[in-house]
Amino acid sequence: MNPNIDWFFNKPSKWQEAYSELRTLVLDCKLREELKWGCPCYTNEKSNIVLIHGFKDYCALLFMQGALLKDQKKILVQQTKNVQSARQIRFKRVDEILKNKSIIKSYINEAIALNKAGLKVALKKTTEYDIPEEFQQVLNDMPELKTAFRALTPGRQRGYLLYFSSAKQPKTREARIEKYTEQILKGRGLDD
Repeated sequence: MNPNIDWFFNKPSKWQEAYSELRTLVLDCKLREELKWGCPCYTNEKSNIVLIHGFKDYCALLFMQGALLKDQKKILVQQTKNVQSARQIRFKRVDEILKNKSIIKSYINEAIALNKAGLKVALKKTTEYDIPEEFQQVLNDMPELKTAFRALTPGRQRGYLLYFSSAKQPKTREARIEKYTEQILKGRGLDD
C-alpha cells in the first residue's frame, strides 16, 4: 500500500467500502500502487495495468489494455465507442466484488501476463479517422490552421476530430470548429 494514496480510500464516498475491497484484491496480485489521473493506478514493470475509479452509478476497475483480455465471463465494458484499448469491470454494490473475487483476480492476473508478454492493443492511427467535411473546408481555406493542426499530438488531433464529428447538425459542427480554431492555432488541445 502506498500511504500517499490513503486519502483516496479514506475520503467519504458511497464507494468507500468497494474501493477498499478492490484495493486489497489488486494488491494481492503484487502490483505497485501509484496515483495517476487522481485515482489509484496499479503498475507492473512501469506499465499501467489497472485503475480504480468511481462514478455516480458505479465504481470500476479499468484495465488499460482490457481489449486484449479474453473476457470469458463477458463482464468487461467499453466505456464509449471511441475507447480503443481500455475496458472496465463495473460494480454497483460491494457484494458484487465479494462474490467475484476469484474472477476479478483472474482478470487482473491475465492483464499482468499480457503486459509481461509485451502485448499492446493496436490503436487506430489518427489518419484513419474521418475529418468532418466542415473542418476539412476550413483547413483548406486556412493553410495556417492546417499546419497548426498537423503539429498537434495525435491524441489532440483525435480529440478534435471526435468532438467535431460527434455533432449531428452541420451548424453545430461549424460552431464547434469556429470556437476551437484559435485554440488549435495556439497549439492547444481540446481540454488544455
